[in-house]
Amino acid sequence: MTLKRQLFLASLLMLLIPWAGLSFVLELDAALREQALQQLQRQAERLAERAGDALVGTPPVAADAAVIYVDALTQPIHLDGYGAEWPGFDDETGALPWQSTPGAGDGRARWHAASDGASLFLLIRHDGQATRFYSPAQPERPYDRVRLWLQQPGTALDSPTARQSWLLRPFAPGSLWGLGESGPDHRVRGFWEAVRGGWQLELQLPRPPDGSQLGFAIDPATGHDQPLLPLVFRQPTLERQLAAYLDPGQRLRLVEAGGWLRADTERAPATPPTDIDDLSPLQILERISLNLLRHLVQWYQPEPTAVPDAGPHRVAMDRLPATGLIRHPGQGRWLMVTQPVLGQRTLILEQSLDQLLTLSGTTLGSVIARSALVIVTLMLALLGYASWLSWRITRLQAQVSATVDPDGRITGRLASGTARDELGQLQSRFAQMVDRLSGYHAYLESFSRRLSHELKTPVAVVRSSLENLVHARSEAERTQYTERAVAATERLRQILHGMSEAARLEQSFDHADKEPFDLAEVVAQAAEAYQALSPRHRIHYQGPARGATVVGSPELMVQLLDKLVDNARDFTPEGGRIEIRLESRPDHRRLSVFNEGSRLPDDGAADIFGAFVSHRPGAGEGHLGQGLLIVRLIADYHGAVVEAGNQTQGGIDGVCFRVIIPARPKQTGTSP
Repeated sequence: MTLKRQLFLASLLMLLIPWAGLSFVLELDAALREQALQQLQRQAERLAERAGDALVGTPPVAADAAVIYVDALTQPIHLDGYGAEWPGFDDETGALPWQSTPGAGDGRARWHAASDGASLFLLIRHDGQATRFYSPAQPERPYDRVRLWLQQPGTALDSPTARQSWLLRPFAPGSLWGLGESGPDHRVRGFWEAVRGGWQLELQLPRPPDGSQLGFAIDPATGHDQPLLPLVFRQPTLERQLAAYLDPGQRLRLVEAGGWLRADTERAPATPPTDIDDLSPLQILERISLNLLRHLVQWYQPEPTAVPDAGPHRVAMDRLPATGLIRHPGQGRWLMVTQPVLGQRTLILEQSLDQLLTLSGTTLGSVIARSALVIVTLMLALLGYASWLSWRITRLQAQVSATVDPDGRITGRLASGTARDELGQLQSRFAQMVDRLSGYHAYLESFSRRLSHELKTPVAVVRSSLENLVHARSEAERTQYTERAVAATERLRQILHGMSEAARLEQSFDHADKEPFDLAEVVAQAAEAYQALSPRHRIHYQGPARGATVVGSPELMVQLLDKLVDNARDFTPEGGRIEIRLESRPDHRRLSVFNEGSRLPDDGAADIFGAFVSHRPGAGEGHLGQGLLIVRLIADYHGAVVEAGNQTQGGIDGVCFRVIIPARPKQTGTSP
């Protein structure tokens, strides 16, 4: 599986965060709905008591009674025969929420009633024929007329004042007055207007008290057997009183037994919708997240009860549950409770679930929106980062493959990584490894050439000596050829012994244990022993007697010093000076061996630490040159750096070998 796919699968685990958040929101929603139901029920009980007190003296309406519903006016009405100022008027279609009254003429009459608290307004429309106006000169000719009957509450039907009646007959389009039993009544006035397909009459009369009954008839034959219907007034004062106790996002309706609205009020949400132009991108994202959260919560909520629309002034009580979730046509979901009120009335209190979720989930929605944004951003960042890592790894793989041919030869160099991360360090390590492998291959190739060169001479000597030995005629010649063959064989033995010594030394590194030891004591004791064993040279030590601690192997360090001193003795004339110096620095120790009497060639000093490298003239010929190779191997094991150069001390020319040893251990390699 690729790194990109692994990171993608790992990033999918972050989706557990919004899933856990959604689970918490669902649990919170269920708890909030249960708590909201209890709070709504207690609130409905308090509001029902207040509503019952306010409706004392208002007679209730039977459930099966036909009524004349009187809407509340929100603006004054000017009597002009038109309905543009009436509540519920549709400016686009010109329609009104008309109602039909049983017994009002021939069934082609419709009406609408409203009140501003002081007056009762009636708008009566009749379709089917043009207006027939009344002519005093021809009173027998048929004409259109409307008769009103009004009965006050608490009056007996057989009393003379049981009913009041008015007759309205138009002489022409325009204003008219009601004609009572004792003559014109200027309290009842109206405006008759011809409309397409019929006529309209707009009336105004004093507002009758609650519990009154009203009836009207078009072209009545008699005025005393007309059934009267109760007037059901909407109560704006009660609505204002109850609205003060509502919370944001709540709606209250007070209905009669038949479902007629006595009060209908609501309180706007606490956070009204904001213009999108005023929102920042993050706020827009939070708003979208909250809407998504709302839809998800609704998906897991119980199915609400659909409440049918029974008209603008009525509630379908037979389809309304006592409590629970409901849904109005074209609206959201509501949490509803009901409470009985005095006179078989019902108080319906609803709480918008959208508002409930908004109040409880705005912060949570904001957190989920931000976390979703962060998760998406992180997923994209991880995928981009994985692609970038994959591209870097692929490029590194291609670069590494380009430096090695199918036969395993190093054919080029790998550039060091410039990045400071692990991949950059890996590329740098690969570059170092390639360089070391290249050097190691070069070393192996040069080693084979040097070994071949070193072995060629003694092998040739042995071969020629043996060939000459066969043809020798005297014992002296045979002795000479035998000695030459023995000397060449000894040379071969020394070569193999030097090679095995270096190999054993490298193998011993795997089993050697590094430990802290005092390099000053080791060097001081070894220098004293060198002076005793080599009286032909002046060997001196300069440095502290103790206090130069390093981490490593004291035995290997003594072996390193032995090789340096042996090398110095080989190049120092008799009576010459060999100086061993140790300097202690805070971060490293510097061990140097100086000998007088020799110089390093300017063009070959860099190769003296390799195998089979020797610059001994004359008597030094035949030396293997393995000593300084061992010095370099031991120095590499200790993480040290070894170097050599010509130096002049006190006016005496010579060569100085320096070994710089770190005071603290570090990871080192041991390959030659």
